[in-house]
Amino acid sequence: MTVGVLYQSGFGNEFVSEAVPGALPLGQNAPQKHPLGLYTEQLSGTPFTAPRSQNRRTWTYRIRPSVTHQPYEEIPSRLIRSGPFTEIPTPPNQLRWDPLPIPEEPTDFVDGIVTLGGNGDPAMQTGVAIHLYAANRSMNDRFFYSADGESLVVPQLGTLRLHTELGILETAPGEICVIPRGIKFRVELIDGQARGYLCENYGQTFRLPDLGPIGANGLANARDFQAPTAAFENLDGEFHITAKFLGRLWTAQIDHSPLDVVAWHGNYAPYKYDLARFNCINTVSFDHPDPSIYTVLSSPSAIPGTANCDFAIFPPRWLVAEHSFRPPWFHRNFMNEFMGLIVGAYDAKAEGFLPGGASLHNCMAGHGPDAETFERASSAELKPQYLDNTLAFMFETQLVVRPTEFAMHTRILQHEYFECWQGLRKHFQAEVSPNGRPKPSGEKLKFTTR
Repeated sequence: MTVGVLYQSGFGNEFVSEAVPGALPLGQNAPQKHPLGLYTEQLSGTPFTAPRSQNRRTWTYRIRPSVTHQPYEEIPSRLIRSGPFTEIPTPPNQLRWDPLPIPEEPTDFVDGIVTLGGNGDPAMQTGVAIHLYAANRSMNDRFFYSADGESLVVPQLGTLRLHTELGILETAPGEICVIPRGIKFRVELIDGQARGYLCENYGQTFRLPDLGPIGANGLANARDFQAPTAAFENLDGEFHITAKFLGRLWTAQIDHSPLDVVAWHGNYAPYKYDLARFNCINTVSFDHPDPSIYTVLSSPSAIPGTANCDFAIFPPRWLVAEHSFRPPWFHRNFMNEFMGLIVGAYDAKAEGFLPGGASLHNCMAGHGPDAETFERASSAELKPQYLDNTLAFMFETQLVVRPTEFAMHTRILQHEYFECWQGLRKHFQAEVSPNGRPKPSGEKLKFTTR
């Protein structure tokens, strides 16, 4: 955390922050006349009548209200796409991509967004869009917001400083941040260039998953999430707001910075999280557990237990399972899995899955460890093993992720991805009894006493 950037702790808290003493009214939300001459504006992230436990809103006290801009005009969306994703047929194949190159031409965060695929429809408030971003220029006189969904940003290269209406967040590789639907922001590149992943969640807001039998603690703990403190810009000049609305980009001129919130209170705010603080739950006996135990955030759907989108990570951790194949097993899934790699190597793929790269395994597409990983793990000594130098993640979603035309025709698509499984050899050996049935081995599971 850079000195001077202050945060408030907690997930979904009722936060209170003012950059100037006296800017936050006491005892009511909308006084007839604000003592500092500020405008009162409420930002509602859910319907007014949403249950209290799910209701998200923030009261802001700003120099000028958000309505003071010129009319929006549509601009080209470049390589940004939104649902419904119907550009090309969706194949059932396993797909994998190399990292997105850093642009050669000056490109800011918004212009550097490239959509790989998605599902659902922002107009129906269900589904997701999955983007990559690569940029080499900060946003100076430009601001952005998405009315289509909240934005989960996963940096892979370069630190982002996000100036939002409610304050400043700095997010480095190994951290994430979430910008709620409708909140304006601009992105500065601390290191001069940046690359990463962006999940635009059209559905219900991300929340911490229920822990069930795990109990009250574990996984991502609420106290480790950080929200910004009020920080405002009192700048006049020629600025532009880029809005993403129903899948299209629009721009409007404004004669001042829209980041002019002097004070705010509420529970609808951007936040960041250091993935190193995730408290892994893992087996201490046998078998590789379901990857759902690595869920950081979840956006529920209308079907209980079926997520519009889960965000899960695979961080450094101990593997101690006995009598078990330790990497992820071979799998075909009802859900749809998009994976990215932030640093190091992923334990199920020995080669080809690079930091900044991505893979997609859609509904019922078989996937699992490549041939080299399978052979190595099948004969490895089963001593306690610490996986270090690794941080992968997954966006798992109930609806099929439909690739964009760019995703299927870009030069970073690995057309040879399927070959990583072709070396899996037949190992089947069985003694056959006279009736043609395999003889029972009589082998029993044994545990080591230590």
